[in-house]
Amino acid sequence: MSDPETAVRITGAGVTLMGDLVLHRDPKGLVIFAHGSGSSRHSVRNKYVASVLRAHGLSTLLLDLLTEAESEWTDKRFDIDLLAQRLTLAENWAKQQDETKQLPIGYFGSSTGAAAALQSAAALGDEIKAVVSRGGRPDLAKAYLAKVTAPTLLLVGGYDDGVIELNEQAYALLNCEKEMTLIPGATHLFEEAGTLEQVAELAAQWFVKQFPGK
Repeated sequence: MSDPETAVRITGAGVTLMGDLVLHRDPKGLVIFAHGSGSSRHSVRNKYVASVLRAHGLSTLLLDLLTEAESEWTDKRFDIDLLAQRLTLAENWAKQQDETKQLPIGYFGSSTGAAAALQSAAALGDEIKAVVSRGGRPDLAKAYLAKVTAPTLLLVGGYDDGVIELNEQAYALLNCEKEMTLIPGATHLFEEAGTLEQVAELAAQWFVKQFPGK
């Protein structure tokens, strides 16, 4: 039996963000998803990853960092400052809800969402307990990487030419506990058989490892 999904509205800074929250019955923590450019909380790939995280005892919040109107504008999709602010807004919201305020919080970021996750984590410090980047562009948060304290896992497709090098550059700038793993045979979207499953499992293990026990 799966845990019920609740639609949530996160309001602040003149905007209302839409999200889908699933609370595990006995959660080890909460993972907030930051989707990449052109994607949304309805991303099939991230919904799958979220289901695997919940199987490992984690609650999940998938949300849209942009409104429907904003998502049509390419400049908004790549506005990492704006995306990071929105993600911080969601984290602050989670800290105010009775069901989630006691939970350790982590970020799962894809593509540009990974940069937003790292920039927000740099701002929030110890409030963020772990970050996972899937096919991310952490290099877009270059100025903030040295300030990240949350243990960070970079997952990159072994065939994702160009993005591998950008992740290596970002990895070198991180001063926190960190790992970078190449997923053999995977391209940028991890569409190859078995590759997204590896991402989900590695991400789940990272969050469970980093979140403090009850």
